[in-house]
Amino acid sequence: MSKSGSLPSNPLPAALRWLALAAALLVSAAHADEYTDVNDLVRSGQLTQALTKADQYLAAKPRDPQMRFIKGVIQTEAGKPADAISTFIKITQDYPELPEPYNNLAVLYAGQNQFDKARAALEMAIRTNPSYATAHENLGDVYARLASQAYSKALQLDGGNSAVPPKLALIRTLFTAEVKGQKQAPSNQSSGPVTVQPPAAPVPAKPAAAVAPPAPAAPVPAAPPATPATTAPAPAPTVPAGAAEKEVERTVRAWASAWAAKDMAAYLAAYGKDFTPPGKQSRKTWEEERRSRIVGKSRISVKLSNLSVAVKGNTATARFKQDYSADALHVSSRKTLDMAKAGERWLIVRESTGG
Repeated sequence: MSKSGSLPSNPLPAALRWLALAAALLVSAAHADEYTDVNDLVRSGQLTQALTKADQYLAAKPRDPQMRFIKGVIQTEAGKPADAISTFIKITQDYPELPEPYNNLAVLYAGQNQFDKARAALEMAIRTNPSYATAHENLGDVYARLASQAYSKALQLDGGNSAVPPKLALIRTLFTAEVKGQKQAPSNQSSGPVTVQPPAAPVPAKPAAAVAPPAPAAPVPAAPPATPATTAPAPAPTVPAGAAEKEVERTVRAWASAWAAKDMAAYLAAYGKDFTPPGKQSRKTWEEERRSRIVGKSRISVKLSNLSVAVKGNTATARFKQDYSADALHVSSRKTLDMAKAGERWLIVRESTGG
């Protein structure tokens, strides 16, 4: 099984990707040394000392998601999957917006052949972050495992069904190829957990405008009869270069400010009527969910950096790094907003993370 960081000592399903050492959570400078100390103990195989130090930290800060995530990893490394499952479940209950704990839960469930539970956990991860590529890949592997079980059961019930063995063989070949081609990921040698930043999607180069070949020379027609002079139409007003990009940037920053201020009217108004909510939710359900998550926080900070905007006609794409914090939660991610112009306003029509 490939993953980020060192492999757990207990076997987990091949192909499913595990996130180790809280790699996807943002580390604040104030606590980086304490996280680093625990991670160093894990890397050196001193799991008992690492768990003791993590528990000491959590005695003072019991809701800290970073250290709780690390504790779940330690429990898995120590061959205690039941304890690790309990730890990750509690994180999902306190921080349902984090997809990584759901992913690790799925890997642990799959290691116990509880593929239905693994599937449900991965579907929650994807609902939380529809752009979470690792969860999508793991979900495909879980579906393949479920298919293998179903084909095996079908063969037991009807051994004469000649259509089943080729399908079962194909699935088993897939797993065998994954194990043979799998390479162990290098151990994370950094001084502490890092924030995983998926690379921004490259902007496709615009094709050069086609140049029409010169038309063949034509005979010069005789001068037409004189006609009354007409007034030429006034030229369209010139739009300053970059004005649309600046307008989109102002809109994106206003959206982030409304979010941080918990101004739900302004925040929801930033989304167009054609906005597609994640996870096939209805617009009403999505708005209710966003309202409960935002208004329920005592403090929210949304900081944008590395903002780039590409405008093409009445559509635009804004990409940026987002540093989000709410109460004890701190998350850093790449985000993409697809926008469309409606009248004089730019509105969000699609929102994704990791692009």
